[in-house]
Amino acid sequence: MRTISPPLSHRASAMLRAVAADRAEMTLSAEPDLRIDGLLCCDQATAHDLARAGLIRPIGPGLPRQWVRAVLTPDGHVAVSHTAPAA
Repeated sequence: MRTISPPLSHRASAMLRAVAADRAEMTLSAEPDLRIDGLLCCDQATAHDLARAGLIRPIGPGLPRQWVRAVLTPDGHVAVSHTAPAA
C-alpha cells in the first residue's frame, strides 16, 4: 500500500470514509478537487494527496475538470479499514 507521509490525519481519514460511503465527487484533472455531499472540501491539499497516493480515483473517464463520482482504490479500501469511525 502506498502511504501518505506522515500517516493519515483525522481529516484525510474522514474524507476516505466519505468516499467509501459514496458521498464524494472529484474533478477529472491532474490535481483533482473533492466535494462531499455537494460541498467543496475545505482542504483540497489533502484531497490532492489522497489522489496522488492512489487511495481515491474518479469512477471513470469524462471531460477535463468534469465532476464525477469518487471511489476508493484497493489501497484506499485498505487505508479506510485501518481508520477509526467518527465518534
